[in-house]
Amino acid sequence: MELLDGLLTGLIYILAAFALFYAGKWVHDFIHTEFSLPEELFVKDNPAMALSVVGYYAGLTLAIGGALTGPSRGLWRDLLDILLFGGLGVVLLNISWYVCDLFILRGFRASVEILRDRNQGAGAVAGASMVASGFILFGSLQGDGGVFSAIIFWGLGQALLVLASWVYEWITPYSVRQEMEKDNVAVGVAAAGALVGMGMVVGLAAEGDFVSWGVSLPHYLAYAIIGLAMLPAVRWLTDKVLVPGHCLSHELTGQETPNMGAAYTEAFAYIAAAAFISWCV
Repeated sequence: MELLDGLLTGLIYILAAFALFYAGKWVHDFIHTEFSLPEELFVKDNPAMALSVVGYYAGLTLAIGGALTGPSRGLWRDLLDILLFGGLGVVLLNISWYVCDLFILRGFRASVEILRDRNQGAGAVAGASMVASGFILFGSLQGDGGVFSAIIFWGLGQALLVLASWVYEWITPYSVRQEMEKDNVAVGVAAAGALVGMGMVVGLAAEGDFVSWGVSLPHYLAYAIIGLAMLPAVRWLTDKVLVPGHCLSHELTGQETPNMGAAYTEAFAYIAAAAFISWCV
């Protein structure tokens, strides 16, 4: 009987999660009236749009996961919390899109690059920023901190993602934005990995119960510093350990056809380093 109760309760939570996911999809479609998603994906076969929207769906899944995670307080209280924090996650994730458009993909409009130019590099960065924001929301929405602390940690996380994009631009010997404008997908994929890695570190730092601003905020900022320091360190290690004898920057920008294998390797390195930091620190 206890097993049956547990299965039924789990089924109710799953249905609530699917309802929130559908709500998040509806909000995304309602906001982005400049395109028809089915037409872009299945008529025009736009790969840049696919990268962007799959990143949004992944971020949405993580945000809803943050609302689902945590100790149970009873079925009805849990459902209210899922509705409140899951709904907040949907709203904040969609605001995160505009943060990406204005500050991370600064210098050109993401919608233009993705829709008109079918720029897969821009699509990869846009999708990655949604995944990174999803990790930030996953950490911010769980625990006992409440709505206010969740919004504050999300806002700090967005600022740190923007800062990470600037740091990444600074540590590379080429202009990420200019390379992406040339439709260099490899550069976009590598930058996407850096964003996801930063989002993982910062988001998982917000996990757990909120204690006080004097305790939780320094802990959060310490992880942020580690995440920012990770970017140049990982890029150097990737050059020396994962692609020895080859210059990563040359592989991405110095060839007639940019090396996608090098881009995937660099992106993986950031994500792997973020996972190790989250597990060990």
